[in-house]
Amino acid sequence: MNLFAEIRTTVLAALEQMQADGALPQGLSFDNVAVEPPRDAAHGDMATNAAMVLAKPAGRKPRDIAEDLAARLVADARINSADVAGPGFLNLRLSPALWQSIPAAILQDGTHFGRSAMGAGQRVNVEYVSANPTGPLHVGHTRGAVFGDALAGLLEYAGFDVTREYYINDGGAQVDVLARSVYLRYLEAHGQSVEFPDGTYPGDYLVPVGEALKAKVGDAYVGQGEEVWLSDVRSFATDAMMDLIRADLAQLGVKMDVFFSEKSLYGTGLIEAALTELESRGLIYEGVLEPPKGKTPEDWEPREQTLFKSTEHGDDVDRPVKKSDGSWTYFAPDIAYHYDKVKRGFDLLIDVFGADHGGYVKRMKAAVSALSGGSVPLDIKLTQLVKLYKNGEPFKMSKRAGNFVTLRDVVDQVGPDVTRFVMLTRKNDASLDFDFDKVLEQSRENPVFYVQYAHARVMSVLRRAAEAGIAADDTVLAGADLSKLDHEAELQVIKKLSEWPRLVEIAARTNEPHRVAFYLNELAAEFHGLWNRGNDIVALRFLQDGDAATSQSKIALARAVSVVISAGLGILGVTPAQEMR
Repeated sequence: MNLFAEIRTTVLAALEQMQADGALPQGLSFDNVAVEPPRDAAHGDMATNAAMVLAKPAGRKPRDIAEDLAARLVADARINSADVAGPGFLNLRLSPALWQSIPAAILQDGTHFGRSAMGAGQRVNVEYVSANPTGPLHVGHTRGAVFGDALAGLLEYAGFDVTREYYINDGGAQVDVLARSVYLRYLEAHGQSVEFPDGTYPGDYLVPVGEALKAKVGDAYVGQGEEVWLSDVRSFATDAMMDLIRADLAQLGVKMDVFFSEKSLYGTGLIEAALTELESRGLIYEGVLEPPKGKTPEDWEPREQTLFKSTEHGDDVDRPVKKSDGSWTYFAPDIAYHYDKVKRGFDLLIDVFGADHGGYVKRMKAAVSALSGGSVPLDIKLTQLVKLYKNGEPFKMSKRAGNFVTLRDVVDQVGPDVTRFVMLTRKNDASLDFDFDKVLEQSRENPVFYVQYAHARVMSVLRRAAEAGIAADDTVLAGADLSKLDHEAELQVIKKLSEWPRLVEIAARTNEPHRVAFYLNELAAEFHGLWNRGNDIVALRFLQDGDAATSQSKIALARAVSVVISAGLGILGVTPAQEMR
């Protein structure tokens, strides 16, 4: 039950009738007609911009259209009033009975309330994390993992067919560095004293990998040159790191559908096939790039390279795909990887990158646009840095030095639920402060606690109802007399509940799962406000002594709140709290 969508349908029907009556011309587009909550709740329950967006194409004054539309809408029994405001906005007030039907609809649908068919089964590939397999995931990866996983959950809830994917960067020079670092730990496992040159990975996390390599091959590689062991150790080390990364993701509650290896693109013709596709579209040529910004002509050595004409698809400059020495650039396998996604039949691609990949956005979008003929959109979401604090002091991290803060460090201290929720309390492209002390506070200032406390309070109401012998299963509550929910504080909670289906579609359309976390915090605030008012107003308490029927109507409202909170937390990958400790 999407009440906003239903009222919008009513508005559109009235506009179509106005066309039939000659009050509006035929051929108007109603696509931009919206029905949404008013900016000021005092103005009404819903507002529509219909008169404002139709005035110019209709050749009429917006207030005239609004007044005509208002007269038609009030004929609907669900709409108590329709008032013209300002230059032509229309504020609507709905009948209390319509609001009072919402909790029953929620209890009948359960956590399916708010699910949308908007996605219509379209196939979406969400690629996230994709960290180099050179060590455990750090806190920066954590944010990308949480964001990507929550986005995937949101899109599924909105009716999309989602594939969660991890791109293993195992084809570059960094895996050779990993292999050399593991080899040093292998020598160390044989009792040798080793030093880690600059650029290697000296972290202790490679100690057990070196020991495992010794257990597997004994002393076969001791004293041998790289030509003997590099290839084998590279594969061994990459597998070990991916096992570690999978375990880290599991600790956070993240499970991927596909792990795609960059290495599988090399020597298989996949890169060549992608570039052949671009060439067939006239987008590959041999040329010389202009000097990079900040370089003087004297510093620039022009070399002919194989270039992708990415400027024809929105990029700032054309991009090299093959160097002058004939080797691939870093961009070439990325093109091939996305070409593989397009060939797999996805309708939409979403990449979640760290903020340091911002310069890659336009070229990657250009590649997908070119490879799909513009038929497959690519949305790239950048996640900004996470700043860690503890005891008022900032945490520092350095992956190469081996003293970085890992995903597991964070989860071990605050748990996966707190970690996930906090990572979604800011929009993905805004920096995030993660204070270990504050995220565990039991106060309104802590959004994790505030939302979980609302759910736990509802569970306590249900337990107390059972103790009092009041039937409170969802079927019984859905049939309660909800006309008893007539106090403004109760109606405010219901109105916030009614926004959930609309919020889901907006969040899914914009690929912004943080909107779910924000909404849950707002819903919790309305519920806690109602709870607190019950301390002073007996009639607002959820359990009414000696009046089971009234108690059931009020419990129905509380239970509806917990259902929506549970659905929202489910999207975010967070387990609802049954009680607070």
